Amino acid sequence: MSYPEQKYWGDNGEVSADFRPQSTPPDLGERGRDAIHYLATTTTTQGEFGLYRVEMRAKAGGPKTHFHKTISESFYILDGTVRLFDGARWIDARKGDFLHVPQGGLHAFRNDSDAPADMLLLFTPGAPREEYFEQVSQLADATDEERAKFFDKHDSYFVE
Repeated sequence: MSYPEQKYWGDNGEVSADFRPQSTPPDLGERGRDAIHYLATTTTTQGEFGLYRVEMRAKAGGPKTHFHKTISESFYILDGTVRLFDGARWIDARKGDFLHVPQGGLHAFRNDSDAPADMLLLFTPGAPREEYFEQVSQLADATDEERAKFFDKHDSYFVE
C-alpha cells in the first residue's frame, strides 16, 4: 500500500486549517438532547471523509439494521453507553470503544440506556450526510416509494 495521490503542489505550505471550538452550537438538534455537530463535512474535506459528533438523549433509540454500498461507517464512543450492532451481535459500547464497518457491513446503533450518550461518526470516503440527517425525520408521511428513493439516494439499505 502506498500514500494517496498528491493534492498539494506548493513548496511552503499554506494557512488553510479549519478550527471548530467545542462551544460551537450543534448544526442540527439541541445540545444535550438529540444533536448532530458537523465537524468535517465532505465539502470541507474535499470528499475524503465526513466526521460528525452525535449527542443522544437517554432512551433515544436509533436506526434499524442497515448497510451502505459506497461508504464505510465508524463509531467512537465519547461518553455514555451506545448499543452497537456489528452484524452478528449487539455490543454495549462505552467511552473509548470503537467500531469500524466497511462497505456492505450490517450495522445499527441506539441508546437504550437511562443516560445520554455522545459519539463520533466517521464516513469514508466523504458523502453528503448532512442532507440525510436533516431530512430523515421528515419521512413519517412519505410514501413507500418516496422513502425507498430517499434511502437509495443516501446509500442506506435497511434489512428486516
